Amino acid sequence: MDASTSNTKNKHIFIAGPGVWGIKTIFVNLFFVSEPDGSWVLVDAGVYGYKSRIKEAAADLFGEDSRPKAIILTHGHFDHIGSVKELASEWDVPVYAHPLELPYLTGKSSYPPPDPTVGGGGMSYMAFMYPKKPIDITNYVELLPPDGSVPGLPNWRWLHTPGHTAGHVSLFRESDRTLIAGDAFITRKGESATAVLSQKKSVHGPPSYFTTDWAAAHHSVENLYNLNPQIAATGHGLPMSGPELKEQLEDLVHNFWKEAVPSTGRYIHEPAVTDEQGVIAVPPPVETPIPKVMAVVGVAALAGAALLALSKRSNPKDKLRYKKDYRGPGYSHNRPMAGFPPTVDPDHDDPHTHTNNYP
Repeated sequence: MDASTSNTKNKHIFIAGPGVWGIKTIFVNLFFVSEPDGSWVLVDAGVYGYKSRIKEAAADLFGEDSRPKAIILTHGHFDHIGSVKELASEWDVPVYAHPLELPYLTGKSSYPPPDPTVGGGGMSYMAFMYPKKPIDITNYVELLPPDGSVPGLPNWRWLHTPGHTAGHVSLFRESDRTLIAGDAFITRKGESATAVLSQKKSVHGPPSYFTTDWAAAHHSVENLYNLNPQIAATGHGLPMSGPELKEQLEDLVHNFWKEAVPSTGRYIHEPAVTDEQGVIAVPPPVETPIPKVMAVVGVAALAGAALLALSKRSNPKDKLRYKKDYRGPGYSHNRPMAGFPPTVDPDHDDPHTHTNNYP
C-alpha cells in the first residue's frame, strides 16, 4: 500500500486503507471512511481554517454536494476539532464522541493544561501556546452508542482508548483489521517539529505534551496491539501496515515506559483526574530551569513561525472568519452555556469552587 498516492487528482488526499482516505491539516490527519453503498463518515476535523479543503476533498472522493452520515471525533483536542462546528452546521450532521469528551465539546471545562516540560522537540516546547479551552457544539454533539457500534459505519466498532485524553476512542474494522487509532499511538515522533515536515514513518506513543494519564495510555496501546491490526491510520504521521507495523507496535508495548513516557513531566507520576463534568484535579506544574525556559521560548518562536508559514496553505476565506467564529459573541470559549456550570479552566479555576487558582 502506497500511502502517498491517491486515486483522485487531489494532491492533498492520501490512501490510508481500503475505503479510507486522509488529508493532513498542517500537522494532524483526518479521515474519510466509506461504505460499499457510497455513504461515508468523517473522522476528526483537523485544525481551524481547513473547512474548504475538507469539503473539496469530500467532493473529489464522493461527488459534489456529498455529505457524511456523521462526524466521529477520536477526541476533542484543538487539532482534531478545528473545523467541526462549521462542517456540522453546513452539512447538518451529528457529531459523535465519548461521554468523557463531552465537557470539552459543550463549553463545560477546559482540558488539563498541556505540559511543555516533557521535551523532545519544538512541538512540545510550544505546547504552552496550544488552545485548551472548550468549544460549544451542543446542538450537534451526540454520544457514541454504548454497544461499540459506529454511526454510519456498520462494519466498524469503536474502542475506548484513554490516556491521551480520558474519552479518547479508536475505530476498528474487523474484516481487514484496519485501525484508525487517533492519538492513542502515532506514526511519527509527536514532539518533534522537524518530524512534521519529514513525515518519516515509525510507531511512537501518544503526543506527550497533551497526554495526561500514562498508565491508561499504556493499557490502550496494549489493547490496540492485541487487535493485531494490519493497517493503522493515526492522527499524526503516515499510515503503516504489515510486518513493519506489527513489529514496531509490539516494541512500543513492551518498552512503553522507556520509549514513550518522558523522564520528567507534570503527569508522569500523577494523572489528571476528570469525569463527565470535566477536570477535577491536576498535579502541580513541573519546575523548569530559567535557561531552559529561554530555550523553550526560542524554539517555540521558530516552530510557531514554521507552522504559521504552513498554515498559509489553507483557504484564505476560512481565515477571515477566525475572529468572528472563535472570538466574537457568537462563539466564545469563555462564556458559560445556559443550564451548565461556568466554564472551568484548570490553569486558573478550581473545578469545584471556581475561586481557587491552579499554578
